[in-house]
Amino acid sequence: MNVLFVSSEAYPLIKTGGLADVSASLPRALLQMKQEVRLLLPAYQSLLEQVKNPRLIAQTYHYGQEIRVLETTLPGTRVKTWLVDCPLAFDRPGNPYVDQTGAPWPDNAFRFALFAQVAVDIALNRIGLNWPVDIVHCNDWQAGLVPALLSLHDQRPASVFTIHNLAYQGLFDKQVFFDLGLPGEFWTMHGVEFHDMFSFIKGGLSYADAISTVSPKYAKEIQTATYGYGLEHLLKFRADRLVGILNGIDTQVWNPGTDSYLVQRYNARTLTDKVNNKSALQQQLGLEVDTEIPMLGLISRLVEQKGLDMILQAIPTLIKVPLQLVFLGSGEPKYEQGLTELAQQYPKSIAAIIGYNEQLSHRIEAASDMYLMPSLFEPCGLNQLYSLRYGTIPIVTPVGGLYDSVVDHAAATPQAPANGFVMEDDSAEALIKTIRRAVTVYQHKSDWLALQRNGMKEDHAWTQSAREYIDLYESASTWLITKNQQI
Repeated sequence: MNVLFVSSEAYPLIKTGGLADVSASLPRALLQMKQEVRLLLPAYQSLLEQVKNPRLIAQTYHYGQEIRVLETTLPGTRVKTWLVDCPLAFDRPGNPYVDQTGAPWPDNAFRFALFAQVAVDIALNRIGLNWPVDIVHCNDWQAGLVPALLSLHDQRPASVFTIHNLAYQGLFDKQVFFDLGLPGEFWTMHGVEFHDMFSFIKGGLSYADAISTVSPKYAKEIQTATYGYGLEHLLKFRADRLVGILNGIDTQVWNPGTDSYLVQRYNARTLTDKVNNKSALQQQLGLEVDTEIPMLGLISRLVEQKGLDMILQAIPTLIKVPLQLVFLGSGEPKYEQGLTELAQQYPKSIAAIIGYNEQLSHRIEAASDMYLMPSLFEPCGLNQLYSLRYGTIPIVTPVGGLYDSVVDHAAATPQAPANGFVMEDDSAEALIKTIRRAVTVYQHKSDWLALQRNGMKEDHAWTQSAREYIDLYESASTWLITKNQQI
């Protein structure tokens, strides 16, 4: 099949979170499985600075703007990548979604509506690319209008919409909908209207031929009031078209045996070498150099979802265990400040690096004994999968993809060997209790080694998940054919 993969970010060209990793690795896996893929991205300023000599392949016109479609290749892959180049929408510095103060760009609705219009031009072969599209795979709210706009056409490719995080919905004022000149028939509770607001994500949820999300557990959770953010009834209504497919990871990028970022490479047979990464990171970050003390890492957006409140509440108790904590990330100022102050208070035990650094993220995964992921909700999560591959034991809450990928030390079966620790609930007390339990096992080296090896031998490559996506593409195409025959 010819798959147009529509995303607002893809590593290494532009990344704010896990969507970028998926948008880089899933198209690559599909290509390896003999599907033809074109990745469609906005041509952000920082992205264009990384691309050498992109080729102009098409032009179109929307919202009074001339738009160029440029072709390049996703670095390190054979994935052809098409860039939507509109300076008014995308030629600005910094984050793709928010300004320097952290506030959403005021014209985000215009920017991603324009992006959607170009995706539809390509999908319907209206701008002379002569590449017949079979599937349009849209990701998150930024691409949510694409399935809605495609639904206006009888002769069209099937659409698949993937929810990476339902908490981010692309909500705008009602007037914005009309300012963008979108078809009035979309403005209903069965379309993109949401409590008298304009919802981009509902464009995908209401109109896509098939819907996926990034773990089986999360697919069930978002049909409940707790995790559905007001969209649970729509998702229940569309449950026959909704599947959960656990994300894979790029096992070439995340491989402790070949990782060029590491001070010491290692694998399941040479796990004793892993500790050299720990002592090197302790030296680098000014922590006490002690290979016996357990180190816990966290690499994340610093937001409420990631359990930062319970972590901050638990640290004064945890620091007495004793253990070391290494944090890397950025987000809400209160969490950045809270972690920074604790690192200043306990400089030999806590390090907090505010920002993002790809090399350091790999080094923290390799150096840590345990990975901290006490999320309030977690659609899939990738870092627990990276951690398993690096022999770093995840400590998680029983939600979403964490539930689907981590088996508690005390709940193992022959069919599901233990690979981590799962908290009873999302409280500071449960976090402290679980970490103490993990530290106790850590002190029994043979038990700990068995946990590490269980995780390292698991296969979290994209192969199986890519097969499931191909099956979903085929189902979406069949559903569309059946719908057209009924019409």
